[in-house]
Amino acid sequence: MTDFFKGVPEIRFEGAQSTNEFAFRHYNPDEVVAGKRMADHLRFAVAYWHSFAWQGGDPFGGQTFERPWFGDSMDLARMKADVAFEMFDILGAPYFCFHDADVRPEGSDFAENTRNLNAMVDYFAAKMETSQTRLLWGTANLFSHRRFMSGASTNPDPEVFAWSAATVKTCLDATHRLGGENYVLWGGREGYETLLNTDLGREAEQMGRFLSMVVEYKHKIGFKGAILIEPKPQEPSKHQYDYDVSTVYGFLKRFGLEAEVKVNIEQGHAILAGHSFEHEIATATSLGIFGSIDMNRNDYQSGWDTDQFPDNVPEMARAYYEILKIGGFATGGTNFDAKLRRQSLDPEDLILAHVGAMDVCARALKAAAALLEDGALEAARAARYSGWDRPENAAMLSSDLATIHTRVLAERINPQPKSGRQERLENLWNRYV
Repeated sequence: MTDFFKGVPEIRFEGAQSTNEFAFRHYNPDEVVAGKRMADHLRFAVAYWHSFAWQGGDPFGGQTFERPWFGDSMDLARMKADVAFEMFDILGAPYFCFHDADVRPEGSDFAENTRNLNAMVDYFAAKMETSQTRLLWGTANLFSHRRFMSGASTNPDPEVFAWSAATVKTCLDATHRLGGENYVLWGGREGYETLLNTDLGREAEQMGRFLSMVVEYKHKIGFKGAILIEPKPQEPSKHQYDYDVSTVYGFLKRFGLEAEVKVNIEQGHAILAGHSFEHEIATATSLGIFGSIDMNRNDYQSGWDTDQFPDNVPEMARAYYEILKIGGFATGGTNFDAKLRRQSLDPEDLILAHVGAMDVCARALKAAAALLEDGALEAARAARYSGWDRPENAAMLSSDLATIHTRVLAERINPQPKSGRQERLENLWNRYV
């Protein structure tokens, strides 16, 4: 045990009228919503990197946090894990997520990195024996170290490609051993700064083969979880190849991986791509590649990824509505890829940030479930497209231009615009949120 969270109680559900800041007002894990426990719908996960590895820096300033485990030794890595699992227990968090670099010190070479990672996997496995918290997903950090400045799988240096492939192998092994339900590939530097020194075709082929190797290895070791790609449009690269969900789908189709790989969608990345969170989720569900979400938000006055904890119930409700429409998560969940503000220094701030976010998501889930159960929105949507239910109209999609031309003349088709009723539907939505 550590004393980092000394005096912080376990967080319990006390209801909306509670004035205790160390209590859930809306997140009741055992409350049944749309036929499932709330905890089973939301599947909350704590992000190891932002919560325990981030030091409080930003593009214009350095470290503001002082944590007793900051440093580059195995003893400090184990202390970090002790604090992490204490926080998981305080929150009753069902899951956590990590990169290799979050949990182990950087070694002098690849072999030392692997030894350090495996030692921490052993340590995690022992802690998980007495904890309710499981692993939602693992991943490899292939973007922070200077060796990845020109990408990982897309790097012009084949030795970096080799290092990256070997690292993913060890991280997928670690995720498999810990019972992870997914494995995520986040290509933080899989893109380019300038076309003057970039061969787009070569880099795409390298990235496609790299992803195929990951899928092949997944099957080789019997990993049953999902392989996920996390789309991101920019920052740090000028242009990243996994720009948004549609771009990722096109990439997967190109390399025959659309049935093997799904997406982990982040709210902040959706905004940077010029979309809404619910748009990206709806796109993924319509294409059959929805996997999981990273829940955070951006500051809409800033043009970069601020990774703040969610605080907007209506915005989150639209996201969960799209997820509920397909029956909810399968292997995915709600990972808080969010970090404290640089001025939020206290241990209590880390707990309360998660408490507030979990409550926001719970309120959003309940609003989305109530609207879906009401059925009015789906009925309005179905009515708008009801003309396509007539056999002669449905047949047009397997017809040809000449046949349709003949029908328009024969039936004297002369369509008149019909209202989209957007404001009425917005009013309907707002009755629930």
